[in-house]
Formats: sequence, structure tokens, C-alpha cells
Amino acid sequence: MQTDEMILFRTSDIHGTGGFARRDIAEDTSIIEYQGRKIDKAEALRQCELENPYIFFLDEQHDLDGNVEWNPARLLNHSCTPNCEAQEDEGRIWIVALRDIAAGEEITFNYNYDLEDYREHPCRCGSSGCVGYIVAEEFFPTVKAAVG
Repeated sequence: MQTDEMILFRTSDIHGTGGFARRDIAEDTSIIEYQGRKIDKAEALRQCELENPYIFFLDEQHDLDGNVEWNPARLLNHSCTPNCEAQEDEGRIWIVALRDIAAGEEITFNYNYDLEDYREHPCRCGSSGCVGYIVAEEFFPTVKAAVG
């Protein structure tokens, strides 16, 4: 199934533009590839300092800069209770369904930001499990305790 048959990009209540399921999507389905330029860590750091939010970890030597027009996956929004996750497969990043997704539902994944400057990244996912900031799930207890 082609991505354009699975996802419709439109205005999101979470933030800006988001991706929505055009049809029911089964758990474990690879929905869309997160594409971009393969860059070394020095360039990734430079891009982060330029506030490029689309840098994705690939391996110890390289990252992926998804800030390119031909990467619609960059428009998918974060959620603290996502229905998808990013999975690496032989140097490629796929957004994969964690559970069955109903037609019309927004496709989300956890951006897995670290704690550094987390207050600069407020979350507007609106889920019942929202911790208020875009961070990896492993940091949820720390953030909940800090904002208590």
C-alpha cells in the first residue's frame, strides 16, 4: 500500500499540519518512511543549533536530516500516548503502527526528546497521559515530578 493511500495531511488540533489515517491501519504496519539527508554528527549538531527540529538519530556516526520537502513524515505530530513508533531498519526509519488505527485518527509518535531544555518544548497532544512536554517516555516520571 502506498503512503498516499494511507495518510492524508491536513490541519491538526495538536499542531500545524498532521497526518491522518485515510483507512483503518493494522498494528505493526509500516505506514511511512521518515526520509532525509544522511549527515554526520557534526552537521547534525550544527543543524540542531540552527533549531532544525527534524534531526533523527541513525547510528553512532550519522543522523538523518528530515527537513526536506520530499519528507512528508516530518509533518507527523508528537503524542505522549502515540499510536505509532519510529523503527530503524537497515539505515532507514519507518513510522510503524503500535496498535490498530482507525480511519480518520491522527497518526502520532513520541519524538523521544531528552531532558535538556525540555521546558522549551511544550506538548499539546491533549492525551489523557500527556506530561505537558515533548520528552521520551523514560523521562515522564522526572517531568511529572518537576511540574507536579
